[in-house]
Amino acid sequence: MRKPGSVSSLEELGRVRLSENFFMRDMLYSEIANFYGIPNIPDDPDLAIAAGTRLCEDVLEPIWAKLGRISIRSAYRSCAVNEAGVGKHNCARNEANYAAHIWDRRDADGCMGATACIVVHSYLPYYERTGDWRPLAWWVHDHIPNNAGLTFFVKLAAFNISWHERGERSIYGYKSPEKGWLTKAGMDNFEGSHADEYRAWTNEVGVST
Repeated sequence: MRKPGSVSSLEELGRVRLSENFFMRDMLYSEIANFYGIPNIPDDPDLAIAAGTRLCEDVLEPIWAKLGRISIRSAYRSCAVNEAGVGKHNCARNEANYAAHIWDRRDADGCMGATACIVVHSYLPYYERTGDWRPLAWWVHDHIPNNAGLTFFVKLAAFNISWHERGERSIYGYKSPEKGWLTKAGMDNFEGSHADEYRAWTNEVGVST
């Protein structure tokens, strides 16, 4: 597929179904793009679709199947949109976002990947009451083996989640009660079950541990 050059061709891109619950159109919304008037359109739609399909089918759909509805806060970014967000809007530099939020660029190792920032609706009541993002983080770490890293933010327990050809699971948080690396490869708490960390929440909402 060529880069869209008209409204009709952009509509066709938006109609591409990435998985059961997600279309490409869901992934193109951007406050940065809207505010600054920068088109958020892939230069390489085929690569963006391929990476986005893996993200949706292998990572997002399994979460939806177990925990219910997911909202997309931020997903695909064009190079121009990401560049506009570097520094003042908390976007990493473009090269660091290749095969992450910039789906239509391979990274320096030639790997494909995609990232989305999501909110899990069923977790919000627990988070609003406790302010603790860690039970959800550990649940995803244990149950979604194809994810290539989680980064949790302050508002809505929103988190970046990635799929990557060579990615490895990890958890990083920007909010207390535990800022920094919660786990990554090589840490003592990386392997095994962490069900004790999320049992109180899963019992409350009836989710399988």
